[in-house]
Amino acid sequence: MGSFRTLNGTGSSALLETSCGYLLQELEMIWDEVGEDQFEREKILLEIEQECLEVHRRKVDTANISRARLHQQLAESEAEFTHLLLSLGERSLPGRPEKMTGTLKEQLKLITPALREMQLRREDRVKQFRVVQGQIQKISAEIAGQPVYNDSLSSVVVNENDLSLKKLEEYQNELERLHSEKTDRLRRVENYIGIIQNLAATLGVDSSQIITKVHPSLNELSGLSKNISDGILEKLDSTVNSLEAEKHMRLEKLQQLGKALANLWNLMDTPSEDRQHFFHVTSLASISSAEIFTPGGLTLNIVQQVEAEVNRLDQLKASKMKEFFFKKQTELEEICSRSHMEIPSRSEMENIINQLNSGEIDHADLLTSMDEQISKAEEEASSRKAIMEKVEKWILASNEERWLEDYSRDENRYSVSRGAHKNLKRAERARIMVNKIPALVDLLISKTKSWEEERNKVFLYDEVPLLAMLEEYNMLRKEKEEEKQRQREQKKVQIKVSIEQDGPFGSRPSTSSRRLSDRSVNGGFTNASPLHRKVSLGIQQIGSNNINSPTQGLSFIKGGNKGQRQRIYAQTGYGSHLRDDTVSVVSSFSGPFSP
Repeated sequence: MGSFRTLNGTGSSALLETSCGYLLQELEMIWDEVGEDQFEREKILLEIEQECLEVHRRKVDTANISRARLHQQLAESEAEFTHLLLSLGERSLPGRPEKMTGTLKEQLKLITPALREMQLRREDRVKQFRVVQGQIQKISAEIAGQPVYNDSLSSVVVNENDLSLKKLEEYQNELERLHSEKTDRLRRVENYIGIIQNLAATLGVDSSQIITKVHPSLNELSGLSKNISDGILEKLDSTVNSLEAEKHMRLEKLQQLGKALANLWNLMDTPSEDRQHFFHVTSLASISSAEIFTPGGLTLNIVQQVEAEVNRLDQLKASKMKEFFFKKQTELEEICSRSHMEIPSRSEMENIINQLNSGEIDHADLLTSMDEQISKAEEEASSRKAIMEKVEKWILASNEERWLEDYSRDENRYSVSRGAHKNLKRAERARIMVNKIPALVDLLISKTKSWEEERNKVFLYDEVPLLAMLEEYNMLRKEKEEEKQRQREQKKVQIKVSIEQDGPFGSRPSTSSRRLSDRSVNGGFTNASPLHRKVSLGIQQIGSNNINSPTQGLSFIKGGNKGQRQRIYAQTGYGSHLRDDTVSVVSSFSGPFSP
């Protein structure tokens, strides 16, 4: 109010220069003209002054608020800028001064472009993070086997507090690892599918059904993205293992059936044209499961066909088993007969036939047993070969000895007749052979003893112990030599007595030759052992067939009249007690044995 009063005084001219002063001057003029008193004038001027103060105060307040807002905007911009720098992993923005000067609006005008630049960078970085994280989530979902996945980028949550390039690189490395794992899983799935298709082709089954059963997405016709989860890989591995097991089982079965088929073919002499249809089965005998890739090579139909063929041949084999058995039996008897070994008795063979008819003996076991017996017989015949060759020489020499004895008793052997010179040459050869008989017999005894000690059994020649025959032969030969010596001495004495008695009248013909022959058969058995008595008794019985010496008895043993020889041993009790008596004789020089 005082200021307005001043207007009425000296300061009125200064106020006139302003619009406010002009208005106050105009108001005073009006008051003067109206005749307004001084009190009313002071009152109005006071009101004008208060209203003016209020206007100024409002303006100041507004200015303060605006200044504060500018400070706040500047501070927020600074804070946001600093936060963006930190979240983007950058220290500063190129071209922006570290310290700003000037008014608030100038400072705000300087920071606004830099802040906008950082905001654009953040938006671009967020997009990069969202793309990478979206791919990571998608591949992770595929690996996890999630059937439904929202692949929109808006569903990806990005942590905007850390948008640094380092963090982005970590996500990119993770994405690269997941890409590699996905590729590896796809490769494994494709590998499993390929193995399943190969196995299915070999086994003759539909691979598409097997693969679809594992998961529909694995079928190419489904049009779906392949499921590569751990569960699917485990199912594929289990499916491959089950198919491999089925393949191995079928191969083993076919190998067994192939061996059985080959055995049956060999057993029944099946012609090659009949074998041709199943030849591929027998060729699997030495092949492993991993080596078979032929499509349709192990189908169930093939297994069933081979089983049916084996069953058919088994039934055919059962009907021909007796024929095979008799064939094996004949082969065994021929081996035993050639080597003069003991032949299995007919009663045993008949018992086997009865068991075969009743089903008590398995066909394969019977043939295996017969093959083993034939093999043992062949092995024993091979071990007897050297001795049997010596026995043949001994028998041949003994036959020559018998012929030589007969030839020596022939009074007309020196007469001139047809063939006399041939007999003389034969007699010379026979004497050479006869002189070798003792050494040959000793060698045979030594070899026979060694054979019996090695085999722990008696060496039989046509069911007679060879060692006993050799010992008996040596004993008879020794007795014969002693008898010849006695006959020569007796003949000398008789000649001497005859000369002394008859003088010039000569002597009578001697009958010593006839007595020697009789003595060689019947003499020298009184003190023999029981076994020697039995063998000698057999030879004496054989003597009734004009056998007059041990060599003639041996020739009879070598001859073909085996039935007569067995009857002779049966009459003397030799056949039933041969083994027991042989134990007591052979054990004295050959050790223990098994009959």
